[in-house]
Amino acid sequence: MKTNLVKVKNMNKSFGGLKAINDCSIEIEENSITGIIGPNGSGKSTLFNLITGNLKPDGGSVFYNGLDITGKEPFELFNLGILRTFQIAHEFSNLTVIENLMMVPGNQLGEDLVTSIFSREKFRNQENEIKEKAFEVLKFLKIDHLMNEKAGNLSGGQKKLLELARTMMVDAKIVFLDEVGAGVNKSLLKEISESILKLNEERKYTFCIIEHDIDFITKLCNPVIVLAEGKVLFQGTAEEVKENNEVIESYLGKSNWCFLVQKI
Repeated sequence: MKTNLVKVKNMNKSFGGLKAINDCSIEIEENSITGIIGPNGSGKSTLFNLITGNLKPDGGSVFYNGLDITGKEPFELFNLGILRTFQIAHEFSNLTVIENLMMVPGNQLGEDLVTSIFSREKFRNQENEIKEKAFEVLKFLKIDHLMNEKAGNLSGGQKKLLELARTMMVDAKIVFLDEVGAGVNKSLLKEISESILKLNEERKYTFCIIEHDIDFITKLCNPVIVLAEGKVLFQGTAEEVKENNEVIESYLGKSNWCFLVQKI
């Protein structure tokens, strides 16, 4: 039986007079790929930011493996294995792909000037281990041919794969993906979805994904959570979501929704 890895209880967040998150509660099961959809302004990214420490809630709680992590800083959550990516990739554009990955692990000996000078052998050994791991990650995601390319030269889809690769450089337990398909062509999006499935099945990663591409959500996610006006409107399988009248009316309006899903 799967257990809840993340539990959000009665979360609230307002910006001025706008209530972006309104008494919202969700649960994310361990080793699941949970999808979050909803119309623009429904609170999806705000909810992600509250869970991952980029925003502080006005009320409510977030629990991770039973531990109250409400309001913790992103670096604290990073150390617990809670990672997120952003709709716009945050790469170091002037560094190569493999150098971007080597920047990720914390507590590197090279960060301490004295250690890097007087314990050079230890420093070099650690650097070689990190470089070897980075290459293995790139090979796993089938982008090792890009290892020496400047990250700023990558396409939008390749940058999304690089962000996914960065989560593999630490002991990630759950990864929050914010619109991983945005600006990505169909062939690369297929590679990204295959990589997510592979990480979920082989490495037991838990994922929570915000995405507007219903086809992408349908192939990857179970369950799918629908947000509207800052709260959960519906939760179920992708097929149940597509057939729910309340979701259809809230999300796009019936005619537009039918147009969106008819190809699936």
